[in-house]
Amino acid sequence: MEQALVERAGMPFQGIDTGQLRGINPFKALANIGKMIKGIRQSLAILRDFAPSVCLVTGGYVCAPVVLACRWRRIPVLIYLPDMTPGAAILWLSRLVQRVAVTFPEAAHYFGGLAPQGKAVVTGYPVRHELVEAARDRAAARRQLAQIIDRPAMDGSDDLPLILIWGGSLGARSINLATWSALVDLLPHAHVLHVVGTRDWGLAKEQMQTLRATGVLSGGATRRYHPVDYLHEAMSLALAAADLTVARAGASTLGEFPVAGLPSILVPLVISGVNQQRNAEQLADHGAAVIIADNKLADDLARTVVELLNQRDRRAAMADAARALAKPDAAQRIADTLVDMVAK
Repeated sequence: MEQALVERAGMPFQGIDTGQLRGINPFKALANIGKMIKGIRQSLAILRDFAPSVCLVTGGYVCAPVVLACRWRRIPVLIYLPDMTPGAAILWLSRLVQRVAVTFPEAAHYFGGLAPQGKAVVTGYPVRHELVEAARDRAAARRQLAQIIDRPAMDGSDDLPLILIWGGSLGARSINLATWSALVDLLPHAHVLHVVGTRDWGLAKEQMQTLRATGVLSGGATRRYHPVDYLHEAMSLALAAADLTVARAGASTLGEFPVAGLPSILVPLVISGVNQQRNAEQLADHGAAVIIADNKLADDLARTVVELLNQRDRRAAMADAARALAKPDAAQRIADTLVDMVAK
């Protein structure tokens, strides 16, 4: 997926071999050690040809060969930790690098505190410039979004709020299923922009047939439900246009929701190697989000959404709390840190 996104942005891409070592059987780990060694050789060749002055990585085992190669070539490295809690790979690699950029100061203690005593620098989470611009005018973003995805009824002219429900590029099955069950309660109150994800798009078509047959999607309700498989460039507009979102608690929520001033209902994913709970708590503890456990989603989603839709003042307070956490210049802060590392 990363290669497709990089190439879609018109940037050159070079892949390397690597593999996970923790949480897998010994035979697979042994094979991955071989991939890691090959990745180090590939990284050294890239460094020799590209001759960088500094390196930026965003953590995970895929970055290990690059960091090790940079260490060998004495090239300074900045790790960016987007989440509130680092994984094992970032913790280990942080011992080999000069600086670790973090989204919020609460994560600095993992790296010995803030620089210069420790390695951490607080930069915030970098967001797309398009989101920063779109967030300046929510109504205009909504009109533009409705036009781009060809959903004229969603333009806001009926004064109904817009709920953005999504679960990442592939989608989230539990969020999707809970959403389809909740539509009968949600559509009388709001428009629902449902980014189903490419994985569940076939299932979505089946669900919509069922919802039409049972009368959930009939009359005005049909015009207020807007399912799409995925949003590319239009995602910035969706975040800026929405009055409320239901989402996982991946690292991007820590940057994009504050910049958009977007109140959220977060459903953290907690599986092996992925723990979004601390990300969700960061926004919830500051009053910008409400958390629903994944196993409670089917029971609590409709009730929680409707309560927030009926509490305009509470949503406004959540939006203000989110904006107070925003760092729209995070990308520039990361760039400035890289330049400072070269100067030293």
